Order: sequence, then C-alpha cells, then structure tokens
Amino acid sequence: MEATSTNRPSDRSAGHPDRGTGPRPLTGGALLVVGGAACLSASAMFVKLADTNPGTAAFLRCAVALVVLAPMAWYEIRRHGALPYKLCGLAVLAGLFLGLDYVMWTVSIMDIGAAISTVLINVQVIAFPVLARIFSGTHIPRRFLYASPLMLAGIALAAGVLDHSADVRAPVRGAVLGVAAGVAYAGYLYLIRLSGQRSPRHLVTPVGTSTASAAAASGLISLVTTGLPLAISAPSWGWIIALALLGQVAAWLLISKGSSQLAPNASAALLLLQPVMAIALGLLILRETPTASQLAGCALVIGAVWFANRAPAPSSAS
Repeated sequence: MEATSTNRPSDRSAGHPDRGTGPRPLTGGALLVVGGAACLSASAMFVKLADTNPGTAAFLRCAVALVVLAPMAWYEIRRHGALPYKLCGLAVLAGLFLGLDYVMWTVSIMDIGAAISTVLINVQVIAFPVLARIFSGTHIPRRFLYASPLMLAGIALAAGVLDHSADVRAPVRGAVLGVAAGVAYAGYLYLIRLSGQRSPRHLVTPVGTSTASAAAASGLISLVTTGLPLAISAPSWGWIIALALLGQVAAWLLISKGSSQLAPNASAALLLLQPVMAIALGLLILRETPTASQLAGCALVIGAVWFANRAPAPSSAS
C-alpha cells in the first residue's frame, strides 16, 4: 500500500511526527484536524434535518461535493501537475473504503441503533494507528495505548448507550457492520494521510478522487441495500448541499491537510471529538438535551484526548 516518491518523508527520520516519541502541541495540523472534526460533527444534524433515505444521503453528500471539488482539483493540477499515478490509485482505494464506511454504518444504525453504532465505528481510534504500524512501521506511543480504553468508554457514554435501549433488529450483523465500518473509516484515514505525505502540494486532488470513488461505491451498495431514491424535496436538497459542503468538502480537506502533519494516533484521538461536538450542536441548534451520562462521556473523551496528546518528558527512543 506504499507509494514511491523522491520527496517521500521518512517515518523514522528525526523530527517527523510519525516518530511518536512525544505528542505535539495542539497547533497547526492538530487544529486543522479539530476543525475537520467540527465540520463532520454537523453531518448527523444535516442528515437528520434532510429527512431522506440514508443511502441517498450517503451518495448525494459525495456526488454534490464533486461539483465543488472538481474545479478546485482542476486548478490544483494546472498549478502543480497531475497527482502521481500510484497516489491516484491510493485515493481511489481510500474512496472505496469511505463509501463502504458510509453504507455499513447506515445499515448498522438500522440494525442496532445509533448509540451503539457510534461506539463501534470509533474503533478507528485503534485501527488507524495499527494500520500505520503494520504498513508504515509507525510507532504507537505507550501513553496513547493507556488512554485508548478511556476514550472508547467516553464515546460509549457520549453516544448514550446507558440512556437508550436501541431498536435491535439484527444484533450480530449490526455489530459486525459497525466494527467493519470503523475499520473502513481507518483505512480511508490512513490512505488519505499517506497521499498527503507523499505529495504535499496536492491537497484537493486526492480528496476529490476519493470522493468520486466513495460516491460510486456508496451509490452501488445503496442500490442493493437501503435503496437510492433521488426524488427529494427542496428543503432536503438544501440540507444535503450543506452536508456536502461542510461535512464532505471542508471536513476532508481540513483532515487530509492536518493528518499528514500528525502521528496517526494523534489524528485518531482528535477525531473522537466529533461526537462530542455533535452533542454540542444538537444542544445549541436542535435543542436536544444531553443526559448527565452523555455529558460525563464528553468530559471523559476530552480528558483522555488531552492525556494522550500532552507532552511527556523528551524520549530518546528511535
């Protein structure tokens, strides 16, 4: 899954963020990832307000985003040249993972409920660093391993697992698809980060290519699972467009740029802030009232992410 490039930075070179010998201050790349997570956090609200078929929402968020990404990618290619062939292949594969993620998570929600599905998809916090370890040899800091169970526990509380009895239709299939969606999500994050590292001048082109691939994958899968009705109301189109611009274009451009500057464990941990921000948006905009356990879960996630990324004593480990 590695691509070759004369400008390829070494994961083991001194000062490279993948070295993992100490977390970085929450500036630069981290702020971009947090900004991307904030954009993603609005996605659930937009889908809810759109009130349309889940498969339709998954497909249209990608298809509509291409209207913006295509001209941006064309301009980028004119300035910096075409994206290397191997990186195009990685972007297409990343998009397939993202399309699978969107559809599997949607089906998982229908099978086991939104709360448990939210917990399961966030296995990306483990899967993303593990993929980077397997395929890039990237070190996983011990501090992150200690904080991971706390982060997942916080996500479980924030998702409302203790407060709601999910409408469980197919528990085994829902659980398998939820975990698989989390792994597919991690696969997308790993590949899009890899592309950003190998060709830093190309930001929009990999995201646009992966979005086109995700649109094709989610559209085809939705046709045989949730269905793909495209005759939706004008207000629904408005929310779908908002979903595409904020939850797809802005979110993935920010995350792609930021994650290439961070260690995988740092990006994965910061992305756990997404459901916390979603609860805040639900409170402010939809007037949804979180329970005490959800608020406790949010606090636990924030604390665990801080712990995983705070600067320890300098390490000389190679």
